Amino acid sequence: MSSRTAEVVRKSKETQLTARVALEGRGRVKVATGLAFLDHMLEQVARYGSFDLTFRGAGDVHVDTHHLVEDAGIVLGQALSRALGDRAGIARFASAYAPLDETLARVVIDLGKRPFISYNVPLRGRIGTLESEVLEEFWKALSIHLGATIHVDVIRGRNRHHIAEATFKALGLALRQAMAVEGVAGVPSSKGLLG
Repeated sequence: MSSRTAEVVRKSKETQLTARVALEGRGRVKVATGLAFLDHMLEQVARYGSFDLTFRGAGDVHVDTHHLVEDAGIVLGQALSRALGDRAGIARFASAYAPLDETLARVVIDLGKRPFISYNVPLRGRIGTLESEVLEEFWKALSIHLGATIHVDVIRGRNRHHIAEATFKALGLALRQAMAVEGVAGVPSSKGLLG
């Protein structure tokens, strides 16, 4: 098995981001993107996913938060995908629930290299400086660049912060299970390959 670590650098006219992940970590997190709520959400994923994450960068938030949030999903997805390597021996499938006060969220994930997102999260309005609708762009980008089918459902909830945070916590919990090495030989697929 490889070290299950990876680093991804993305530089464009809109964002400059670097992510380093170590899947055999302990949830050690250093995140600074210039967008506090995004930092908070990325911290939740890594802590509950029990992987180490260093995520640095900036984006053109003076224009809008959209580019930074979407590109964060791209970079995190690419870093996790590279760290997973050929995905041999991983659990692949997982589901997790996360409550946060009145909110209950569920994430179901398949790391089988088939990108798809089902995003059923009733978010509208601002959370801090972030328009909450752009969080869906993070999830779409993550699904594509991680190579994952992800179903995100908010079962109940009212507070925007709680709703967003519960989904990211549930993502971390589901990733922890799905990325775990079970010791089974080969890739986890009856076809003999993923994708």
